[in-house]
Amino acid sequence: MKLTLAVLLVLLSPADAFVPPPPFVPVTASSTVTPLIVAKSAVADEVDAPTSDLREVARRKQKQALLGLLGGPDDKSRIVYDPVLADPISKEPLAVSVKGPILGSSSSGFKLSLRSSPDSGRVYAGRTDAYINLLEPLNESTADEIDDKKNNSKKTVSNSPLLSSILTLTPPPLRPIIANAANSDIEYIPMRDLFTSPSVSFAYERGWRQGFAAAGFPGPDKEFEMARDYFAPVMEKLREMSNGAQRGTVVDMSCATGLFTRRFAKSNEYSRVIGCDYSDSMLREARRRIRADPELRNAINDPTSKSSSTRLDLVRCDVAKIPLASSSIEALHAGAAMHCWPEIGPSLTEIHRVLVPGGRYFATTFLANYFQNVSGLENAANGGVQVETSMQAFQYFPSIEYLKNLLLDAGFEEDKIDVQLVGRSCVIIRSEKSGI
Repeated sequence: MKLTLAVLLVLLSPADAFVPPPPFVPVTASSTVTPLIVAKSAVADEVDAPTSDLREVARRKQKQALLGLLGGPDDKSRIVYDPVLADPISKEPLAVSVKGPILGSSSSGFKLSLRSSPDSGRVYAGRTDAYINLLEPLNESTADEIDDKKNNSKKTVSNSPLLSSILTLTPPPLRPIIANAANSDIEYIPMRDLFTSPSVSFAYERGWRQGFAAAGFPGPDKEFEMARDYFAPVMEKLREMSNGAQRGTVVDMSCATGLFTRRFAKSNEYSRVIGCDYSDSMLREARRRIRADPELRNAINDPTSKSSSTRLDLVRCDVAKIPLASSSIEALHAGAAMHCWPEIGPSLTEIHRVLVPGGRYFATTFLANYFQNVSGLENAANGGVQVETSMQAFQYFPSIEYLKNLLLDAGFEEDKIDVQLVGRSCVIIRSEKSGI
């Protein structure tokens, strides 16, 4: 009976509770995520607690187990590193710990602190019921970094949700003008900042994304199947090498509202799924949708859930400075995203870096002809002169040959690159990192 109750208490823990990774080991395959286990003797003392208190009891026990695994106050020598996440600047592994007391209802998440090396002094923060912010450190201690921040003190549009929403409704050629006029301290980069608007985040799965079908996009379900099938061989090889112990890590880059992140997580084919985006509002909408999805909300509470063994994280980051260790993930997906990356070359180079040898990249994006009206307006507003790339609304990829060359420059080899045009303007990219 006691054993049954012990299992019950573990299953009643919140769906997005943090499951800390094992100590960092520099290997090319993803590490196995160690589940939290509450000892029977620890739960036995609580068997007489009222039913209404069971969830809070489970949370308290889970926090104790988490602190123990992370090296609690009685074990200062123990440090736990995430096997995948890394400092976006130095690429060093991040030490993970719980920060602050766990308060509120049983549905509240854990506060996380992720620390880079003592030399850098960078500390990042996050919550398991929101996202991990690896875009902006809490502190930067070196003199060079402090001076740089003083000399480059402009804020991004994402710091001003109202202005971001106004700019969404503004014609592309006028957005930089309005941003600069509204606040001289704000830096506006169209490709980066359009999707930081809460109104765009709200609309993304309420009609915005569905409009891509006109360009030839296959639709979310079909694109997910295509990506899953392309990733399957590398995942199968990992399972064979680990005797089934490891199922790989998939990153959904520029995940927006988690349209594909949720599909990857619910497939139960991967050990870990990480949704990454630059936009705070997109990640908040993604978390809201994850919590509203019964299969994901009950992933830990319900052992029969088909996504119960997949760890799901949301991370805020810049694709040009991906906060992942080199050769740490098996697959990366970027759905309708590349045309929104201001630094396309460095971003693709980063993707190549983080993939394991044999790892695979699947992406969809638009050709320039889809945006011909937008680019025409931009140039007309600029006196007939082509707008510089940083002020364009999107990246305008002229051809599939152009995209192939970008992938070659990033480090992918020609015989491992497949770029196809579907419909009028949709491009589907499959690239594999050489090595096995």
